[in-house]
Amino acid sequence: MDMKIAVLGGTGLIGSQVVKILQTAGHEAVPLSLSNGVDLLTGQGLSEALRGAEVVVNLTNSPTFDDASPAFFRTTMDNLLAAAQREGVGHAVVLSIVGADLVPDLDYYRAKVLQEDILKASSLPYSIVRATQFFEFIDSILSWTADGDTVRLPSNPLQPIAAADVAQAVADVSVGAPLGGTRSVAGPDVFPLDELGRITLAAHGDHRTVVTDDSAGMFAAVPGDALIAKNGAVVAPTAYRAWLGR
Repeated sequence: MDMKIAVLGGTGLIGSQVVKILQTAGHEAVPLSLSNGVDLLTGQGLSEALRGAEVVVNLTNSPTFDDASPAFFRTTMDNLLAAAQREGVGHAVVLSIVGADLVPDLDYYRAKVLQEDILKASSLPYSIVRATQFFEFIDSILSWTADGDTVRLPSNPLQPIAAADVAQAVADVSVGAPLGGTRSVAGPDVFPLDELGRITLAAHGDHRTVVTDDSAGMFAAVPGDALIAKNGAVVAPTAYRAWLGR
C-alpha cells in the first residue's frame, strides 16, 4: 500500500536517503525543511505540510550540541506533535542514539532522551529508531582533538554504522506498524575509538599519530560501553573497513 510520508529534515544526510528509499518503493515521501518553508521551531508551514500524511518522520537536528539543544528538541517536538494530531497523522518516527540515556554528562545526549520522552508521552502512535555513531562522522570526531601531528582519542568502544544502513532502518520502520517502542541499529564491528582513529587515518594515507587519551574530546564523557548496541539490536551489513575502501 502506497503511503504519504512527511520527512522532516528530508534534505539532510539521513533524510535525503530515507526519501529516496521510500520513493523508490512507490511511496509519496515528501522532504520538508526550512528550504521549502517548513520551520519546526516556529511551527510555520507545518500543518499544511502534514496534511494527508499517514506518517511523519522527524530527522531534524539541533544546530548546536550544547546546553541549548534541549530547548530545541522540546520546542520542535511540541510543534510537531500538535500539528500531527491536528492533521490526523497516524505514526510518528524519530531517530535517536544508542545509549543516549547512559550518558547524562553530555547535553546533546540528554536532549535526545528528552525528545524520546516527549514522543512517548504523547497520544500519537510512535516508533523510535536508535542508531550508533555514523561512519560519516568519524572524520569530524578526529578533527575535534587534532593538534599538529597528533590526534588524541579516548579508548571507549564504538560500534559505528553507515548512514545508508541507518536510512534503510528508518525507512523500514516508517512503512511498518508503529513499534510503540524502540528499535536499535548498529554496525557489525566494535572498535575502541583510538583504534578507529588509526584505521581511518591509515585509509586516508594520513600519517598523523593517534595518542590514546581518555580525557580527550566529547566521548571522554561516555562511561564504558554505553554506546555499544545491546541484545536485540539489528546489526547492519556494511563494515567500516569495506566502506572506507570505497
